[in-house]
Amino acid sequence: MRLYRLLALALPLALIACNDRIQPEQQAAPSAPPVKKVRVALVMKTLTNPFFIEMEKGARKAAAELNLDLIVKTAAEETSFEQQVAIVDDLVQKKLIDALVVAPADAYHLIPSVIKARDAGIAVVNIDARLDPKQLKDAGSAVVPFISVDNEQGGFLSAKTLIAGVTKPTQAAIIEGIRTAENAQARKNGAVRAFASNRAVKLVASESANWKIDEAYTVTKSIFAKHPNIGLIFAANDMMALGVLKYLADSGHGKVKVAGFDALAEARTAISQGTLVASIDQQAAEQGYQGVLYAMRAFKREQLPAQTLLNVKLVTIEK
Repeated sequence: MRLYRLLALALPLALIACNDRIQPEQQAAPSAPPVKKVRVALVMKTLTNPFFIEMEKGARKAAAELNLDLIVKTAAEETSFEQQVAIVDDLVQKKLIDALVVAPADAYHLIPSVIKARDAGIAVVNIDARLDPKQLKDAGSAVVPFISVDNEQGGFLSAKTLIAGVTKPTQAAIIEGIRTAENAQARKNGAVRAFASNRAVKLVASESANWKIDEAYTVTKSIFAKHPNIGLIFAANDMMALGVLKYLADSGHGKVKVAGFDALAEARTAISQGTLVASIDQQAAEQGYQGVLYAMRAFKREQLPAQTLLNVKLVTIEK
């Protein structure tokens, strides 16, 4: 009886050992190493302007859809040219990225950094404000794919709303962005063209406030000290338009018509309240979204168009 019990206990153990020897294929296979995600950097001017917050949202949406790693970097201010250069150079030097989407502070400062990135095998896409094509070419760089809107047309449409119905002699002013930025130049040109289309309108001042709300307040104050009868003001972005409106409210210039550019939430509120005549929606989120999509395509060495322009949308109290 005791022998029988010992055999009963030993038999299953022997079967298990035998089974382990004859079926090695059932052992767990070693796990595959994780797939390395493509790393894309979005380098913008700043996050103090809500326009770039929307741009980041669009970029993150694309990154989630493509399952890639997105690194977002910004300078402190829209005029922090050298800081933006240092950010890009650091990303390139440390080999942190596979592709770069850049919204440059102006047309020139980032060009050497972009060339370094390309020389390092990093795909580069330019959004919002264009890097100067001639300087890129002179530096030996191929065309950098560019995504933006027709800024001159947007400036024209925005300023055009100011001159509607103006028949008596009226003075106008332009609050410009950073003068070395291609989009600032284009918006100014569009506004100049709009004002020139009405013979009753005379452009008497055009000054830069570098995209900043506080600087726009100060510049507007200075302009009115020289030209107290200005009746129309085009501001090349909404942050500056808000600075203009603040000065007008503080100084009691209640009959001046102002138009902006960017269609920020604060500008839309001002439009609904009747203090701002118009703004331009340049689809900031879509620029960020398409910029990341193009970066992934460039990383895959796909052929991309040299320029992609999104539609601008005029925003007024009627629409």
